[in-house]
Amino acid sequence: MFKRVSLWRSTPPAIFPVMLGFMGLSHAWRNVAHVLPVPTVIGDLMLGFAVALFLFFAVSYGMKVIVRPKALLEDLNSPPARAGVAALPMTLMIMAAGLLSLGADPGAIWWVGVVLYFLTSALILVTVLKGPPEARRLSPFQFLAFVGMITGPVAGIPLGHDSVSFWLAMIAMVPYLVITLGYYPKLLKRRPPVPLRPSLAIVLAPTGLFAIAFGQLGMDLPFQIFYWAAYAIALVLMLAAPWLTEDGWTPVWGSLTFPAAVFLNMQILAVGKGMGIIAMTGLIAGGLIATPMILYILYKALRFWMTGDMAKKTGASVA
Repeated sequence: MFKRVSLWRSTPPAIFPVMLGFMGLSHAWRNVAHVLPVPTVIGDLMLGFAVALFLFFAVSYGMKVIVRPKALLEDLNSPPARAGVAALPMTLMIMAAGLLSLGADPGAIWWVGVVLYFLTSALILVTVLKGPPEARRLSPFQFLAFVGMITGPVAGIPLGHDSVSFWLAMIAMVPYLVITLGYYPKLLKRRPPVPLRPSLAIVLAPTGLFAIAFGQLGMDLPFQIFYWAAYAIALVLMLAAPWLTEDGWTPVWGSLTFPAAVFLNMQILAVGKGMGIIAMTGLIAGGLIATPMILYILYKALRFWMTGDMAKKTGASVA
């Protein structure tokens, strides 16, 4: 069926976590030139490609929903797809940060991302509450669905929206603590199915984003707490990488992209704050791991999308 319909009609939400990770990586390469002798043209080219790709998929998904609005509700029936839909406005907010580094004024884009995220999150919450009780179980995918507003401060603070960014962080803290403390301790007794293991890495993204937000706001103690927490999580994930990816490539690997990009951006901020060899080691190691990994996942995702397999394998709705 998927080979007989236009690709845009079956645009899978699973593509957006990959776009989010690639946008975050391009933002990191744009900013790393401030702390390392790296040409800014690398980040510029990467950012241009990331923006073009994201806009293509965002317009495609928008057309799909306009043609058949019920397609959006059908996509929200599974936790991974909900995370994918939530990643779309999150990518808008990160794109605003990237454009800001180029000297543009993406204030309107940032606000659209923030408002759209809250609308999306509310729709996801209603869908979850109306669903069966088993669908309400905590999962790492819910970080994107309910904690994603923590991406706002990345561009919001440089744009001068310090108060709004602070409250976005405070609002995000509540579901972050609920999901983290409610889900991860249970891993000692019950582990996720092998295909879903990569999703465990998602926790690194909000943890690192809290560090970035508090660091940009000049709140040193919260910054230190979340910085070291993110560092510890990253080390655990690196050691667990063979176990996390045991099932081989699947679209769920998109869960690995944004956490890696956030870790890299966090280290750039830490180097700028004078955290020395620890931050520089994290920056270099993070760059050497995150860059090829995200580009590989992007390549695999695009190939998977072009064949229609991503839509088919993730159960994406069709307009």
